[in-house]
Amino acid sequence: MANKASKVAENVPGKYYVDDQCIACGVCEGSAPENFKMNDDGSHACVFKQPANDAEESACKEAMGSCPTNSIGDDGV
Repeated sequence: MANKASKVAENVPGKYYVDDQCIACGVCEGSAPENFKMNDDGSHACVFKQPANDAEESACKEAMGSCPTNSIGDDGV
Protein backbone atom coordinates (compact mmCIF):
# COMPACT_ATOMS: atom_id res chain seq x y z
CA MET A 1 0.00 0.00 0.00
CA ALA A 2 1.20 3.50 -0.81
CA ASN A 3 2.64 5.57 2.03
CA LYS A 4 1.14 9.05 2.53
CA ALA A 5 4.27 10.15 4.35
CA SER A 6 6.38 9.33 1.27
CA LYS A 7 4.44 11.19 -1.43
CA VAL A 8 6.58 12.50 -4.28
CA ALA A 9 6.78 16.29 -4.40
CA GLU A 10 5.29 16.65 -7.88
CA ASN A 11 1.83 15.37 -6.90
CA VAL A 12 -0.92 17.97 -7.02
CA PRO A 13 -3.02 18.23 -3.84
CA GLY A 14 -5.96 15.86 -3.57
CA LYS A 15 -6.94 12.32 -2.78
CA TYR A 16 -4.69 10.45 -5.26
CA TYR A 17 -0.92 10.46 -5.00
CA VAL A 18 2.21 8.53 -5.95
CA ASP A 19 4.81 7.65 -3.33
CA ASP A 20 8.58 7.28 -3.58
CA GLN A 21 8.47 3.54 -4.28
CA CYS A 22 7.40 4.20 -7.90
CA ILE A 23 9.63 2.47 -10.48
CA ALA A 24 8.45 4.56 -13.48
CA CYS A 25 6.91 1.55 -15.23
CA GLY A 26 4.26 3.66 -17.00
CA VAL A 27 1.23 1.56 -16.04
CA CYS A 28 -0.54 4.53 -14.45
CA GLU A 29 0.06 6.73 -17.50
CA GLY A 30 -1.42 4.01 -19.68
CA SER A 31 -4.47 3.60 -17.44
CA ALA A 32 -5.13 7.24 -16.59
CA PRO A 33 -3.20 9.54 -18.96
CA GLU A 34 -5.38 12.51 -18.01
CA ASN A 35 -4.16 12.25 -14.41
CA PHE A 36 -0.70 10.65 -14.25
CA LYS A 37 2.60 11.52 -15.92
CA MET A 38 6.30 10.94 -15.40
CA ASN A 39 8.28 13.65 -13.66
CA ASP A 40 10.77 15.73 -15.66
CA ASP A 41 13.69 13.34 -15.27
CA GLY A 42 11.56 10.22 -15.81
CA SER A 43 12.45 8.66 -12.47
CA HIS A 44 8.87 8.32 -11.17
CA ALA A 45 5.26 9.13 -11.92
CA CYS A 46 3.09 11.71 -10.24
CA VAL A 47 -0.51 12.85 -10.18
CA PHE A 48 -0.58 16.05 -12.22
CA LYS A 49 -4.38 16.38 -12.20
CA GLN A 50 -6.92 14.96 -9.77
CA PRO A 51 -9.92 13.26 -11.40
CA ALA A 52 -12.60 15.70 -12.53
CA ASN A 53 -15.33 13.24 -13.54
CA ASP A 54 -16.47 9.64 -13.13
CA ALA A 55 -14.42 8.39 -16.07
CA GLU A 56 -11.20 9.86 -14.67
CA GLU A 57 -12.04 8.56 -11.18
CA SER A 58 -12.50 5.08 -12.62
CA ALA A 59 -9.24 5.34 -14.56
CA CYS A 60 -7.36 6.40 -11.41
CA LYS A 61 -8.79 3.45 -9.50
CA GLU A 62 -7.71 1.15 -12.34
CA ALA A 63 -4.20 2.64 -12.24
CA MET A 64 -4.05 2.16 -8.48
CA GLY A 65 -5.11 -1.48 -8.79
CA SER A 66 -2.61 -2.15 -11.59
CA CYS A 67 0.45 -0.52 -10.02
CA PRO A 68 3.08 -3.27 -9.55
CA THR A 69 4.68 -1.54 -6.55
CA ASN A 70 1.46 -0.31 -4.91
CA SER A 71 2.84 3.22 -5.16
CA ILE A 72 -0.49 4.90 -5.90
CA GLY A 73 -2.55 5.91 -2.92
CA ASP A 74 -6.01 7.28 -2.25
CA ASP A 75 -6.14 9.14 1.04
CA GLY A 76 -9.86 9.81 0.69
CA VAL A 77 -9.62 13.60 0.78
